[in-house]
Amino acid sequence: MIDSHGLWAASAPAAPATAPLSGLSRVDVAIVGGGYTGLSAALHLAEGGASVAVLEGEEIGSGGSGRNVGLVNAGMWVKPDDLPGVLGPVHGDRLLQCLGDGPRLVFDIVARHGLDCEARHAGTLHCAVGPEGLAEIEERCAQWQRRGAPVRVLSAEEAARRIGTTAYAGALLDERAGTIQPLAYARGLAAAALKAGATVHTHSRVTACDRGDQRWQLTTAGGGRVEADWVIVATNAYTSAPWPQVRAEIVHLPYFNFATVPLSAEQRAAVLPGGEGCWNTRDVLTSFRMDAAGRLVLGSVGALRGTGKAIHGAWARRTLKRLFPMLAGVPFEQSWYGWIGMTADALPRFHRFGPQAVGFSGYNGRGIAPGTVFGRLLAEHVLGRLPESDLPLPVTEPAPHPWRPVHEAVYEYGSQAVHLTGIGS
Repeated sequence: MIDSHGLWAASAPAAPATAPLSGLSRVDVAIVGGGYTGLSAALHLAEGGASVAVLEGEEIGSGGSGRNVGLVNAGMWVKPDDLPGVLGPVHGDRLLQCLGDGPRLVFDIVARHGLDCEARHAGTLHCAVGPEGLAEIEERCAQWQRRGAPVRVLSAEEAARRIGTTAYAGALLDERAGTIQPLAYARGLAAAALKAGATVHTHSRVTACDRGDQRWQLTTAGGGRVEADWVIVATNAYTSAPWPQVRAEIVHLPYFNFATVPLSAEQRAAVLPGGEGCWNTRDVLTSFRMDAAGRLVLGSVGALRGTGKAIHGAWARRTLKRLFPMLAGVPFEQSWYGWIGMTADALPRFHRFGPQAVGFSGYNGRGIAPGTVFGRLLAEHVLGRLPESDLPLPVTEPAPHPWRPVHEAVYEYGSQAVHLTGIGS
């Protein structure tokens, strides 16, 4: 079946009780968006003594935070040595440091608050497709090792033993990383934030955000109102009014996942027995990982709608058989997709939307650890502990992405062409 959140909705613990905003609320900080960034900011702000209201238009984790693969990765897609060239040496090195340590923050929060989210700190494997892929991961490995990161390249033989397939020329093992049940993690963050004293309102879509004489005034579709000294915009790829400029600079890249039924004990012993999360070096990449019940989750670029539903479904069945012949014929029980927010240079953005109104966006498919880290950094900034000049990204003005609708069509229909023909799969 196709569901908006698929396996994650079926297997996550229930979300904490919340209600739509009604009447007038006055807080120190209003946070718009109930994903990783907003909920991490709420948790850390509440722990710092601030009064906080989270306004989520739908449910907790309804956007990318509840739909992604669940890989807790370190860093971004951009290679480490390239970051200082794009951001400058100061911001480039800061971003590398805080995102390199990002998975540690995620797993520390999980442990400190006892979050029930299938967290597994077993590393990830970036799987090399052919000689070109092997050269890519070897270069990434060398760049991270020069910075002291616990990464290494596995031979084709060792990769095959860890993964259960001979399809790859090697793999980059990153011991900092791991996997998580992404929707369960978002719900757990919300519960922790509530326990710390934050307020979370679901089904409270913000339709207006205006600056009064001294404070911000936010209005929701249901007529609720919030007055706040600070506003944090944490909506990323699912941004709508009143910040259309954020959506204008982000290209939607669709990404889908299929989950098998739970595998047998014999199959589980042969496929990813160590529990690493994986993705390969193709441009139209393939990702896969196990959940706690032994389901294999297989994904790639594309939207499960229109012609894409059948094309990507057939690709998933072929790819499962090709990578893991022993799983041929194992049925899929869940499928779902969502949108990744891509920027022109594959790096996130830090924007100021007015006096004491800020936000990060553009995670480019790396939302779990960066969202958690950036939420904490926003909290520290609002609490006066971290000046803007010490943040890992410079302030930039939102810039509309050129040919955004064309790029989005290319992602959606180009992935169908790739999966239909089998090229790059």
